[in-house]
Amino acid sequence: MEQELIEKQSLTMSSEYDVAEDVAGLKFAFVNIYMIGKQEEGSPWVLVDAAIPNSADRIIKEAEARFGKDNPPQAIVLTHGHFDHRGSLEDLLKVWNVPVYAHPLEMPFLTGKSHYPPPDPTAGNGAMSAFSFLFPTSPLNLKDKVKPIPHNGFIDELPDWRFIHTPGHSPGHVSLFRDKDKVLIAGDAFVTTDQSSAISVMTQKLTLHGPPTYFTCDWRAAKKSVRKLAELKPSAVGTGHGKALHGKEWRAKIQELSDEFDTRALPWRSRYINNPAHTDENGIVSMPKPVSYWVAKGLLYGAAAGLAFFAWNKARK
Repeated sequence: MEQELIEKQSLTMSSEYDVAEDVAGLKFAFVNIYMIGKQEEGSPWVLVDAAIPNSADRIIKEAEARFGKDNPPQAIVLTHGHFDHRGSLEDLLKVWNVPVYAHPLEMPFLTGKSHYPPPDPTAGNGAMSAFSFLFPTSPLNLKDKVKPIPHNGFIDELPDWRFIHTPGHSPGHVSLFRDKDKVLIAGDAFVTTDQSSAISVMTQKLTLHGPPTYFTCDWRAAKKSVRKLAELKPSAVGTGHGKALHGKEWRAKIQELSDEFDTRALPWRSRYINNPAHTDENGIVSMPKPVSYWVAKGLLYGAAAGLAFFAWNKARK
């Protein structure tokens, strides 16, 4: 039965980022968003995440192509509020007067109370990590436009989906799971490309990885979150970065990632490995000391050299 469902869905999915017949995935630069709903004019739908800044016009056009004009989403759901997942949210809310949902522990970063724990440029070996000190961590202030996801894990706008708290990458990170067909939107709890590497981000090479290293502020929690999602045994998965996964072979690989998290996902050096950032409903409570400036600077130079070599080698071909 499960295989028949996957085959049926594959006939209707037009993108490598689509997760299911009614879960469209769209890539914006290096991050994905998802539109949940039957793709026909007038059909109700929900937007998951809001991409990078300056993406609102394209998001609206893509939505109109799938669900018709003058048909805003029932709601916008955030897996978390990092800049690349909420980048166009304020612009979208100028056009769409709809509620935004996030986990209660993500609320301080969306209501102006606290900035996010800063990224760690020493976590991971690639240019995305090395340059992550440039990524913004300042909060949005959505005021009463953002609502906490209820403690029972369900919202009226998505009755078939349950929200699962999967902290680690951010304090209030959530994943979405539909029990009837085991479809999972993991967010950044784990991803399907090496997000620390700019080369992998550009090529979108399909490989299973833990959460993006540079923003993950609690590695112990991140490990537990991957285990929690592996136990769901999903049939199809969309993540915040990388292409969608379908089929039993990926289910086994997600379990392997969970079992081998310490050797496959955990960076060998990170500010947050032994001492996570401590946060509560008001934001940051305490932070571990950052890694040496000179270590970070050396990694930055190494990443720049690697990118230059990649560009030179590609130009030769």
